[in-house]
Amino acid sequence: MSSPRPASPLVGARVLRDLVASATPPVLLDVRWALSTGSDRAAFDDGHIPGARFIDLDAELAGPPGPGGRHPLPSAGAFGESMRAAGVGRGSTVVAYDAGPATAAARVWWLLRHFGHEDVLVLDGGLAGWRAQGYPAESSGDGTESGLPAPRGDFRCGPAPSAGPGSALEAEDVPAFTARGLLIDARAAERFRGDAEPVDPVAGHIPGAVNRPTTDNVRDDGTFLPAEELRRQFGALFDGIGSGPDELAAYCGSGITAAHEVLALQIAGIPARLYPGSWSHWITDPARPVATGDR
Repeated sequence: MSSPRPASPLVGARVLRDLVASATPPVLLDVRWALSTGSDRAAFDDGHIPGARFIDLDAELAGPPGPGGRHPLPSAGAFGESMRAAGVGRGSTVVAYDAGPATAAARVWWLLRHFGHEDVLVLDGGLAGWRAQGYPAESSGDGTESGLPAPRGDFRCGPAPSAGPGSALEAEDVPAFTARGLLIDARAAERFRGDAEPVDPVAGHIPGAVNRPTTDNVRDDGTFLPAEELRRQFGALFDGIGSGPDELAAYCGSGITAAHEVLALQIAGIPARLYPGSWSHWITDPARPVATGDR
């Protein structure tokens, strides 16, 4: 963990405004979504950052729910087609955003990294932060450019990385991983303990995991905590980054909010993997153990 810290995967609203106005603007992906209501195309149509394209998380950033969990990874073919249709090219800078805390935008960030595209950023504070600066928004019905089909990009899925952001941890590797590394459960504490489970049919957590909800990653305004504060908080999970495990990974209910945890770790300069199927996949096999309580 002593390697040089990578550049931040975040971009602020003021910097993004300048990028949008530049000669080579980024591809903007609006991925507003909530667990309780799903993808929010109506909110996008009502107002979005000029030039942004809407991405449906349930339909384009996940495969069909089933044995792989509630939000399994999309196929490379399906994901690549969605990105090309949104205008993403092999040389594109991509900026993803959602309503605010980046819970859904982190999924785009992680998937693009997973499929070999590293030039991707997340708007810190999301659309709420953009609007707080007084920057303009447009609606899909006002005759502006984003109401027209996006120019197709030439994005192609590449090989997934073997470590760090974009790398996946598979279920069969979880037991060995927890023996040598740190597996972080990004759900709310009551779901980790098994006190309540509003979504999945089994309550509890993966044995050996530790709990750190994604809500701890951000301030009240939806922007991320400073890198040094995130590094301090994550380090406290295993008595300091320097003496901690060599590998970290995160999971959640279905692999969405865990990407937010991996993003927060990356901001802190700590590479981590994602268990894409997460809890909703883990419990599809009754032979896999389940733990409850605080540990």
